[in-house]
Amino acid sequence: MKTGRKRKSEEMAPIGVIGGSGLYQLKGLSDLVPTVVETPWGQPSDPYMTGSLGGVPVVFLSRHGSGHRYLPGEVNYRANIAGFVALGVKRILSVSAVGSLREDIVPGDMVVIDQFIDGTRGRPSTFYGQGAVGHTAFAHPICPDLAQTLIGACRTAGVRHHVKGTYYCMEGPAFSTQAESFLYRQFGAHVIGMTNVTEARLAREAGLCYATLALSTDFDCWHPDHDAVTVSEVLAVISKNVENANRILEHALSSVRSQPSCSCQEAPRHALITHRDMIPPATRERLSFLGLLPKDGEASVSHGGKQ
Repeated sequence: MKTGRKRKSEEMAPIGVIGGSGLYQLKGLSDLVPTVVETPWGQPSDPYMTGSLGGVPVVFLSRHGSGHRYLPGEVNYRANIAGFVALGVKRILSVSAVGSLREDIVPGDMVVIDQFIDGTRGRPSTFYGQGAVGHTAFAHPICPDLAQTLIGACRTAGVRHHVKGTYYCMEGPAFSTQAESFLYRQFGAHVIGMTNVTEARLAREAGLCYATLALSTDFDCWHPDHDAVTVSEVLAVISKNVENANRILEHALSSVRSQPSCSCQEAPRHALITHRDMIPPATRERLSFLGLLPKDGEASVSHGGKQ
């Protein structure tokens, strides 16, 4: 057996990265292996791309699937998060295109999110249920360690950014009405998107650290000097933002702490209320997949591009 100081990549669990609109692959990721994960909640959006970036083990997932196939309300968020757990991921950096609700957040800016307002309707956003009741603390939905890592990476990359902001998560897929946009501004939201609060809730339930890098693409439709948002305009700004996002992620991944000081991974410890003996076997099996109960078996993971 070899002795000596381990490299950072050997000490750390892989870091998960979720790419949103426009970020369908992570630049610089090497030694790529497409990895298919089967979960009790079905298939994730795409095969996970496992590899390394600068010696740091990384697992990348395209949120909307290759070719952008899934609406925000169609994304299988539970399977996506469960797949990261099965691959040993403990921390997730999420990248998301957003509309700005503030004058000072201009298209092209980055925002490191610190809060959410959930305006989604009817999409599955918990691993509990079906005989198992769990309540997870979510007052501070973003991992403070990962948020600081993203802020430092934005500074290192020299990209204009905002160190905090509230993300209003709407259902979509249509963009806001002007009346809605004015209302969200009154709520105190800084940006608007369609995906991240659902991911954040599930990540916290699963005991994963989670942080959002929001890429401002437009002024939604509240701004009197700008036209209502269109897909073509959003895509034009996204193409510019993606280059900056890749640079920020590269810096962030190289500086993620090997031992986090946050309490995110302790969140599930006291969440489950239902007595274990009263939980139906099928529900026990699902929760065991996430490590929320003693495991009954190993996760089903296959390597290669086939599903």
